[in-house]
Amino acid sequence: MRISVIIPTFNEEKNITKLVKYLQEEGGEALANIIIVDGGSEDKTTEMARKAGAKVVVSQKKGRAAQMNYGASFATGQILYFIHADARPPSGFVNDIQSAIREGYQSGCYRFRFDSDKTLLKLNSYLTRLNILSARGGDQTLFITRPLFDELYGFDEYYVIMEEYDLLRRLWRKNRSAFKIIPKEVCVSARKYDTNSWARVQVANLVAMTLFRLGAKPARIAATYKKMLHYQ
Repeated sequence: MRISVIIPTFNEEKNITKLVKYLQEEGGEALANIIIVDGGSEDKTTEMARKAGAKVVVSQKKGRAAQMNYGASFATGQILYFIHADARPPSGFVNDIQSAIREGYQSGCYRFRFDSDKTLLKLNSYLTRLNILSARGGDQTLFITRPLFDELYGFDEYYVIMEEYDLLRRLWRKNRSAFKIIPKEVCVSARKYDTNSWARVQVANLVAMTLFRLGAKPARIAATYKKMLHYQ
């Protein structure tokens, strides 16, 4: 089963070339296509991605949920693999994912680690070993078979934030045993923590998750989250 990689972007010129090249080298013929779904970048993200060899499409609707759904419409692989632009899957990810599918899993993710040696960030990384919703997230990447993605109607574009948590919640309600956490680590940028303190990010994450569980409107969650954090 071949894999279509889908990467939502917005002003990611610093990361996109390296990521696309890495995926090409690691994925080889097992990758059906690498799709960059841009949300209107104001830098050279799309130009650089295209030069690196990825298929580039521009979503008329901004937001990861909408962009990832749009990207999925161009996918030709039987497995969809969603990756954030500042994350790098571990070496051998193709074999990991294909092996998981052969074992009977229909979806899954990795654990993660930050590109930083700070002790508190190592604690965050350790918690991704736990099989609970609050320990998951898009940074860990997500693979899912095309039939299951279609059966779930993809990402709910109502969620302008927490879209991956919503998809996982629906997926787990359907068949949690079909989801595998691969015991390897995606390398994730610590840039959010470089701009904000560890405590500030943790409190913001806790507030967002609490509001999500309480059923707050995604627009309210997004506004609250952005208000609590500084962005580069």
